[in-house]
Amino acid sequence: MTRRGRILVWTGAILGIAILGTAGVGAWVYQHLDGNIHGVDVGLDGDRPANLSPGSKNILVVGSDSRAGGNAKYGKGLTTMQSDTLMVLHISADRKWATALSFPRDSWVQIPACERGSGSRSTPHHFKINEAFSIGGDSGDIGKAAACTIKTVEKNTGLRIDHFTSVDFQGFKGMVNALGGIEVCPKQAIHDKKAHLDLDAGCQNVKDEKALGYVRTRYSVGDGSDLGRIGRQQEFMKAIAAKAQSKLTSPGDLYGFLDSATKSITTDRDLEGLKPLYDLAATVKDIPTDRLTFLTVPNYPREADVPTDRANVIWQYPQAGDLFSDLAHDREIGAAGKKKLADAAKSPITAHSVRVRVLNGTGTSGHAATPGHAATAAARLRALGFTVTTTDNGPSTDTTTITYPAGLKTQAEVLAARLPGTKATQSADAAPGEVTLTVGPDFSATEG
Repeated sequence: MTRRGRILVWTGAILGIAILGTAGVGAWVYQHLDGNIHGVDVGLDGDRPANLSPGSKNILVVGSDSRAGGNAKYGKGLTTMQSDTLMVLHISADRKWATALSFPRDSWVQIPACERGSGSRSTPHHFKINEAFSIGGDSGDIGKAAACTIKTVEKNTGLRIDHFTSVDFQGFKGMVNALGGIEVCPKQAIHDKKAHLDLDAGCQNVKDEKALGYVRTRYSVGDGSDLGRIGRQQEFMKAIAAKAQSKLTSPGDLYGFLDSATKSITTDRDLEGLKPLYDLAATVKDIPTDRLTFLTVPNYPREADVPTDRANVIWQYPQAGDLFSDLAHDREIGAAGKKKLADAAKSPITAHSVRVRVLNGTGTSGHAATPGHAATAAARLRALGFTVTTTDNGPSTDTTTITYPAGLKTQAEVLAARLPGTKATQSADAAPGEVTLTVGPDFSATEG
């Protein structure tokens, strides 16, 4: 696979546009394919993260699981748009490295208030990250679906999203068919009614519904997690990239691939059309293999914090926060950083393992503390899975603070990561064995 194929592996449809740049297709073909690409207005309101690395690009890529048209068979009764795959492609300002960061769709995050297709607004709440796409897209408006997804990613990561692109299921299937199928080698037979898939064990060529089912299947393979599916999708898209570069030499094959690819793409207005997408591909085509990093947001089962939740994952802190900060500041992760994340994943510090003492610091000279402030904060922490040991009145403070004794720095950082705007500092006066949260008047009972 060429470097270009590797860098565009997560956006299989855009791969075809990169190929187009050297294909020498006729003007009428170019105009037809250019017209296939659909651009939408993505209106974003409210506060957004600052752009901390001018020149770099963060591109949000959604694998759209819309249940309209040819996709209806994959979810009868669903009326909203669905996002099946979600990732951010970060391209460095100097165009010498890139990172593809995948978000498990079962990530339990805060969904901010978003405008629905009906014009009403949703209320902030916690749920799976992929719900954002369906909230904004409840009436089929992909622009609003994109806006809510961007707001959710920005809210939870601090990354400023520059562009949006969505790739639809049916276009994906058409690309695979134009290549004559892709070889897969499942180690065990797969029978998944939800994905409409029946595959024997062993290597075989898949296309049409089997190809679509293979990248969608989840519960019938391995541990049934979304993380396993992300890995299969990653490998499948690598195979598409490799086969496309070696096979698409005839005009007929190339046109079939590109027609399906471009029909499947929806972008923001700035990326609309073949030229902007090809220009984007051209900026990263020379990135060397060892400077292209594929990552999944570090996470662990939410069941470790909330025993009743066996369906979702929670992001692992402080590792996730450090990762987001590195990308926001355009700092390369690299092999060493990737290994560090992998090592930390073996023994995550869960929220439940962090013991927290909550103090009410809203009192001022001559005035008592606002009643119930510590109890309110404690309830929020318990909902997040933290172990609250006690609540009490504490020293007055204008802003909410976190202090910790020696040896509990990581635990304090885990707490700080869940309370945006707070920082953890070591204190000789901190209670032993516990992290202390002193709540100021700025503390909110809910996020957002």
